[in-house]
Amino acid sequence: MTKKEIVKTISEECGLTQLKTKEIVQKTFEAIIDTLVTEGRIELRNFGVFEVKKRAARKARNPRSGERVDVPEKFVVTFKPGKEMEERVLLLQEQSAQAAQQSSDPQNSAAEQSAPQQPQLNPPPAPQAPPISPTENSQPTNSPTHTQPSNSYPPPGG
Repeated sequence: MTKKEIVKTISEECGLTQLKTKEIVQKTFEAIIDTLVTEGRIELRNFGVFEVKKRAARKARNPRSGERVDVPEKFVVTFKPGKEMEERVLLLQEQSAQAAQQSSDPQNSAAEQSAPQQPQLNPPPAPQAPPISPTENSQPTNSPTHTQPSNSYPPPGG
């Protein structure tokens, strides 16, 4: 969601113009930033806590060249969600797990079709290919750990 979408939603809910709502939202964001710069912390009850912390200098590695790089210390903004936010996100996680369980249970398929559909917030996991049986995998690979399956079986009784 973008700031423009937030402004549109709030203006529709409160009956204000989008221009006035945009000004209010922008002033709110500026107040949060100003408080972080001057005080280093802002606590919004039931939402969360923004805090400025100093990240120590460290040595990193350039992923392209592998060269070691010195990263200087810097200030970063951290966010710890409030109780209400964590509870609502946890509820979302539980609903997602229940939906996954219902979709894997064939007895519930008729019940799912008659029940109203809830909008899905997380995309379903990608389908997995069935495992390849040893007889289907007859092409040798260049991998040193790969062993070619043998078509001979041990003699009976042994």
